[in-house]
Amino acid sequence: MTPRIDHLVVAARTLEEGVAWCEATLGTAPGPGGEHPLFGTHNRLLKLDDGSHQAPYLEIIAIDPKATPARAAGLKRWFDLDSPALQARLAQDGPQLVHWVASVPDIDAALLALQAIGIQRGPVVSASRETPHGLLQWRISVRDDGQRLFNGVLPTLIQWGSAHPTQHMPASGIALRQLRLRHAGAAGLRAALQALGLDDMSVMDGHEGPAGLTAELDTPARGRLTLMSPP
Repeated sequence: MTPRIDHLVVAARTLEEGVAWCEATLGTAPGPGGEHPLFGTHNRLLKLDDGSHQAPYLEIIAIDPKATPARAAGLKRWFDLDSPALQARLAQDGPQLVHWVASVPDIDAALLALQAIGIQRGPVVSASRETPHGLLQWRISVRDDGQRLFNGVLPTLIQWGSAHPTQHMPASGIALRQLRLRHAGAAGLRAALQALGLDDMSVMDGHEGPAGLTAELDTPARGRLTLMSPP
């Protein structure tokens, strides 16, 4: 396995708002997801085709109002979901693309490679959730403060166990054509991606626009769409 795009993260104030956004924007409802007891979040998922044997997917994620995170007190949820600024943006503007996750074959080695160039991507956390097909398990890099880093354009890292969630997802007909990254610190971002073995990612300099992600999708219902993370 080589490092690759694993999934795109769309944050929502509530999961219901995220589902409605998916239906209105992409023209299809997301499939089932699950609950994350460690972080007190829940999600819905949508498989994306990129022509590979292990397709990426779109994750719509929100804080679960009925859950209390099992994570130690004082530690934040992943993807900046505890950030008041992000929650205010979600309340005002609705669900939005905020981040991406890269799958790596050896997460410990990948984190050491980032540390060698001065980037603390966070400790490895073991997580899991129940599915109709059994327990889904993975190891993921989550900082204690929950921050995404580089305005969300430096990926969170994940290493899956014996199963990947897309193995049991139906085809959606939606294809991920390209994911572009943009940041004022493009040189530092490129160095980080190279350390991870992701140097084939498209990186634009900050003078071409505000920091963020741009995902191009082909959809049966809406044609070609561009999702952009907010500045």
